Amino acid sequence: MNFPVKITEADLSARVARVAAIAAKHADAVDFEGRFPIEAVEAMKVERLLGIQIARDLGGEGASISEIAELCAMLGQACAAAAMVFAMHHIKLCSLVEHCDNSAWHRALMQRIAAEQLLIASATTEGGIGGNLRNSICAISIDGDICRLEKDATVISYGLHADMIMITSRAHADAASSDQVLTVFLRDQYTIDRTHVWNTLGMRGTCSDGFLFKGEAPAEQILPKPFAEIAAQSMLASSHLLWSSVWYGIAVDAVARAQAFVRAAARKSPGAPPPGALRLAEASNLLQMVRSNVVAGLKFYEDAKDDADKLSSMGFAVAMNNVKIASSETILDIINHAMLICGIMGYKNGTPFSIGRHLRDAHSAQLMISNDRILGNTSSMLLVHKQDTSLLG
Repeated sequence: MNFPVKITEADLSARVARVAAIAAKHADAVDFEGRFPIEAVEAMKVERLLGIQIARDLGGEGASISEIAELCAMLGQACAAAAMVFAMHHIKLCSLVEHCDNSAWHRALMQRIAAEQLLIASATTEGGIGGNLRNSICAISIDGDICRLEKDATVISYGLHADMIMITSRAHADAASSDQVLTVFLRDQYTIDRTHVWNTLGMRGTCSDGFLFKGEAPAEQILPKPFAEIAAQSMLASSHLLWSSVWYGIAVDAVARAQAFVRAAARKSPGAPPPGALRLAEASNLLQMVRSNVVAGLKFYEDAKDDADKLSSMGFAVAMNNVKIASSETILDIINHAMLICGIMGYKNGTPFSIGRHLRDAHSAQLMISNDRILGNTSSMLLVHKQDTSLLG
């Protein structure tokens, strides 16, 4: 078998730059119309970015979480919705890559994803529990070699555009709400009937409608590991790190627009301190804090990646939670600084300095998953866990 040539940073950057250019061209229309960023996603497929995380012996490129985070940040500078679709796809793909446990069916699926550039959606939210992904009301039913599932999925991002859905449920009818499994259903194995329309302030292009999901598939499509392990060892980290990378990208573009505004003002009045220069310096400082936070989180994850005990530890969970909280809160300060720098030209739509879309998209960061829920989980862990404060890690 001929494996793909090992990727280089320059190659990945060039490929995602081409996607970002297309995403940026359509970003305002995606936001205004609340439509799926189809042009950007098609470009991702052309550049073969949807399978890069998969191992090379399965047709992928073995990209690390840090490499994928960099691509999320680059796409976030162009179109937050397109970047979030890319991030959510790779969050779900991470569950397959890290937890298929040599399952022949799931390995064959990854080969298909790499070869056909298939898009994965997620269904973890549910009516009655909201975004508490570690609890389920619905239960999967197994009858011989067949499994069946019905779920009131209040959010399935880009569900109508996905090639498959990875969905959580209780392991069986008598299982506790936290005794969950994760199952892959392919497009021809389920129906989804829309129950809620995604008409939101920001992140409009993720098309995160609600659906009643009904699926039937071979039982071998249930991932072999309990969802509790998948969530603790990969989904928690990949979600917080890749989402934070998208949000960082949004903030980077907002600061770039503010910097362009200040430079234009400086050219008009040579020798005079341009208005907004001090705020720009403050925004730069905050942006570096977010970058450092995400980079440290990525290093922590990469260092712990091959140690299941570390990945399941309270210390790891606290660290990943803190990355998400800090990133999601700080980017709003950064974008507010940029709005004040650009003034009415940032507030208006359709100018080179418009930041309204950035600000609206950024407000989603504290809500997915709710910061209050995350802080509550962290506070419970800190009752029994001493936080690591060493600068050496």
